Amino acid sequence: MDILILLVAAAGVLALIAGAAFMWALRSQQFDDPEMQAERILHDDDES
Repeated sequence: MDILILLVAAAGVLALIAGAAFMWALRSQQFDDPEMQAERILHDDDES
C-alpha cells in the first residue's frame, strides 16, 4: 500500500511539471503561428 502512495505522489509531481512547462510555452508565445514556421522553408527569401 505504501507504493501506491508513492506512485500517486510521483504522478502528481509529474503533472505539475508538465503543467508548468505548458504554461511557460504559452507565455513565451511558442504556439503563436505554427503554420508559418512550417512553410517558411518553402518560401524564397532571396530577392535578387
